[in-house]
Amino acid sequence: MSSNTSPSTAPFAGFEWMIAWRYLRAKRAEGGVSVMTWISLIGITLAVAALIITLAVRSGFRYEFVDTILGANAHVTVYSSGKTDASGTYARVIEDYDGLTAKMAKAEGVIRAAPLVKGQVLTASSSGNAAAEVFGIRAADLAMVRRVAQPEKRLGNLSKFGVANNGMTIAIGWGVARSLGVSVGDKVKLISPNGTKTPFGTSPRISAYEVVYVFQVGRYDIDRTRVYMPFDKAQDYFNREGVADEIEVILDDPENVSKQERALLSAAGDGALLWTWIDSSGAFLQALEMEDNVMFLILSVLVLIASMNIVSGLIMLVKNKGRDIGILRTMGLSEGSVLRVFFICGASIGVIGTILGMILGCLFAIYIDQIFGLVNWVAGGGVWDPSIRLISKLPARLELGDVLSAISLSLFLSFVVTIFPARRAARMNPVEALRYE
Repeated sequence: MSSNTSPSTAPFAGFEWMIAWRYLRAKRAEGGVSVMTWISLIGITLAVAALIITLAVRSGFRYEFVDTILGANAHVTVYSSGKTDASGTYARVIEDYDGLTAKMAKAEGVIRAAPLVKGQVLTASSSGNAAAEVFGIRAADLAMVRRVAQPEKRLGNLSKFGVANNGMTIAIGWGVARSLGVSVGDKVKLISPNGTKTPFGTSPRISAYEVVYVFQVGRYDIDRTRVYMPFDKAQDYFNREGVADEIEVILDDPENVSKQERALLSAAGDGALLWTWIDSSGAFLQALEMEDNVMFLILSVLVLIASMNIVSGLIMLVKNKGRDIGILRTMGLSEGSVLRVFFICGASIGVIGTILGMILGCLFAIYIDQIFGLVNWVAGGGVWDPSIRLISKLPARLELGDVLSAISLSLFLSFVVTIFPARRAARMNPVEALRYE
């Protein structure tokens, strides 16, 4: 009976699934088909897992990078355009910093605003010295800096900042403390070249401060250089009596800071300049985005290569099942039914491999700290260098969109590549298939 006279059947009928399942369970004599099936399955599984792991690490990198920036730095910094005083000295300081801070705090989308005094110093102790950047900030404002108040690691009590030792206290990053060999309760000398002016020139200013808090925000360039000092003490130390260097502004939606710049600039008034976190870190974000796209493209090629194994396995299956195809066709099976049988064979491998890859990739991303710890132990340590990567550990963040992207890509490629060998089987002439049997 030819396919033209065969009765029509519903697509993907039960008998088509049964035939496909029998073909997938190859006998010993058809071991080559079974081996190709397993190779295809393992290839799809590993490719999908690799794609999900990469996407998770990519999302984790961006999240940690942005979170440490937004959690330990100003979202927007307000500067003065500067002016020349009566003595002819040009300065970019903010005189009415409390008034400007109050105006910025009332602007739409602003959570808080705080005046800062900043300066570069050399820190020294009996065990070493290190360059540092000092942030003069009020204790109440420092307690609102999320990544400092709630860091990855901490020593001491932040409530003592600006209170103990007559206010001569500092909070320092973990890397600064390690370089100096100091801990909570120790004294650290701060040395500034811009000290007291004398008839013989400017003499360096050296003052000792007690360490009351040590923090690790998880970003190397912050932990290695950051020192916080009470605002009034910083004004005295850096010769900023009655003025501030800048206003730190924190927003409720920092990702959309560009949309708020005009309103913030209007609130700051004439003579003010804005510098956003996008301005300072935009190049890093663009580099991360470009790297993300390239990695997704490369791993998509791996998924395609793994999917092509399905084609090899199906071609072998069609060749080995030529006699069966001829018999089924003469029994009345239509071309569409044959096509669907072999499509089910290939698609089943793709679906099962994708599911297994999704499970493996998600588990790897969830337990990446333990897995990476094992790798680091096997390698003898030193695998992750925070001074190069700027964050203290390998991050991974599972996003539903990333998982769905990997699944969709794998299923799409698996289904597409399966169509070609399935069509070849469907178009096989039953007479030619049985001629030499």
